[in-house]
Amino acid sequence: MIMRPGQQLLLPANPVFIWGSLLAALLMNILMNMGLWGRSAWVPDLLAVALVFWSVHQPLRIGVGVAFAFGLLMDVQQGALLGQHALAYTVLGYASVFMHRRLLWFDVPTQAIQVLPLFAAAHLLELLVRLVAGAGFPGWTYFLSPVIEGALWPVASVLLLAPQRRAPDPDDNRPL
Repeated sequence: MIMRPGQQLLLPANPVFIWGSLLAALLMNILMNMGLWGRSAWVPDLLAVALVFWSVHQPLRIGVGVAFAFGLLMDVQQGALLGQHALAYTVLGYASVFMHRRLLWFDVPTQAIQVLPLFAAAHLLELLVRLVAGAGFPGWTYFLSPVIEGALWPVASVLLLAPQRRAPDPDDNRPL
């Protein structure tokens, strides 16, 4: 892949770290649903952020199937309509794999702006499934969640790419 000028060369991603970060995001979602905020409509979906991140950066390892499996786990954990999160995460996974080459050409703040519609579409899809199933409208604060997820994209980029960063100044022991 041709790199932008000034872009840092990254080490290969460790599969254990990828899966560990996805499981940590799942556990954070579970804790946020049980914790202080309960099931507030505005609470961001950290698992969706991690799935989109790894689908963009490692599309051969994390894709639609993994997103579907984690969606089913979220459905079971929240007691939601079975397939509600699975459908939203699958659409997120497909869209992020579809746009991963184009997205990686941009800097991180521009990436955050471009993944914001993905998060909004996933939340809208979840909302439509809930409404068709007969649930009530959760309120307008529901649409604050994709904005928070988009704002978390730079934080996720820094945290999840940290183990892959090479030393910025090469020497005899680190020629790249």
